[in-house]
Amino acid sequence: MVTIEEVKKVDDELVKAFERLVPQLSSSNPPPTEKELVAIVTSRATVLFVARDEGEIVGSLSLVLFRIPTGLRAWIEDVVVDAEVRGKGVGEALNRAAIEHASKAGAKTVDLTSRPSREAANRLYQRLGFQLRNSNVYRYELD
Repeated sequence: MVTIEEVKKVDDELVKAFERLVPQLSSSNPPPTEKELVAIVTSRATVLFVARDEGEIVGSLSLVLFRIPTGLRAWIEDVVVDAEVRGKGVGEALNRAAIEHASKAGAKTVDLTSRPSREAANRLYQRLGFQLRNSNVYRYELD
């Protein structure tokens, strides 16, 4: 059975889980260090969720909450589910936990982006009620 928890402390298990999960999400970014995970977990703007299956961390999701002049907004980032358990409801459980948390916090919207090539993820987001927006996403590289 999949369980979702909000990460409150960083330990070796969490660091090792991210060493395993992040390469499944991004080949261009290294896994976060312990220090970086501590910064995420202690940030007032970020909520880090992990999914467990039979006690093992098998997925994660970052929820960012930020206030702007038009209200409190929420953004889901870096959703990753271990390839070994995909299709078992882990991504759905993570997203539902994030949506519930954002709602309780008073957010007006929850946004996310997903590459078109991630077909299963896009189907999940639509099934959960996310609507494709007619918008351009721009990125300015700072490197």
